[in-house]
Amino acid sequence: MTILAEDPALINSVAEKTVLLRHRLAEIATDLAPAVFANSLGAEDMVLTDLIVTGKLDIEIFSLDTGRLPAETYALMSRLSRHYGLTLKLYYPRHELVETYTRSHGINGFYDSVELRKGCCHARKVEPLQRALAGKKAWITGLRADQAATRAGVAQREFDNTNQLEKFNPLAEWSEREVWAYIHANDVPYNKLHDQHYPSIGCAPCTRAVAVGEDVRAGRWWWEDPATKECGLHIKRA
Repeated sequence: MTILAEDPALINSVAEKTVLLRHRLAEIATDLAPAVFANSLGAEDMVLTDLIVTGKLDIEIFSLDTGRLPAETYALMSRLSRHYGLTLKLYYPRHELVETYTRSHGINGFYDSVELRKGCCHARKVEPLQRALAGKKAWITGLRADQAATRAGVAQREFDNTNQLEKFNPLAEWSEREVWAYIHANDVPYNKLHDQHYPSIGCAPCTRAVAVGEDVRAGRWWWEDPATKECGLHIKRA
């Protein structure tokens, strides 16, 4: 990802938004403890990781290891340890749920229908997330409004009825260029798949590179309609 460092408007925008973001994260840490940050290890989440760690904020950082992540994602976990001294708290799927799914639908059954794909996501991501959020008052995500059609209306703050806690999306109004400008300006580690045209990275079987001009999340579950491209982590329930 190439960012024009000489773009003064971009530099000013990132600087202004970073000040606000630092303040917002500090408020969450102080007012809504215990708060957690769900780190999916994408570019946006690396911005938040850098701010939380360098700001010495009392916000737990965790990640969901689905068991099918790309090798580059595991490499980034190791880099976080070397760069920040950070050991992510990892949550894994319950083996009985994965075993039941694969015995019934096969190891790659998620390709067969949206329902089966969401079933796999539930076992590998949604259920572990529910455990990670249990007993917390707030969780923070790296969602941005311009990432996908399913995220166009994402708010800076909302109440998560499913998990019964406050949910913050502090990068909601950041652009992709602003995210990358921050990463490069602050020497933030990032997943090397981004350099291979993977703007959005999930499980290896469900992620591919995108062509120039394609939607940021076009490489996620590419065989599905864009309107269905969520795993269930961020589905709103009344």
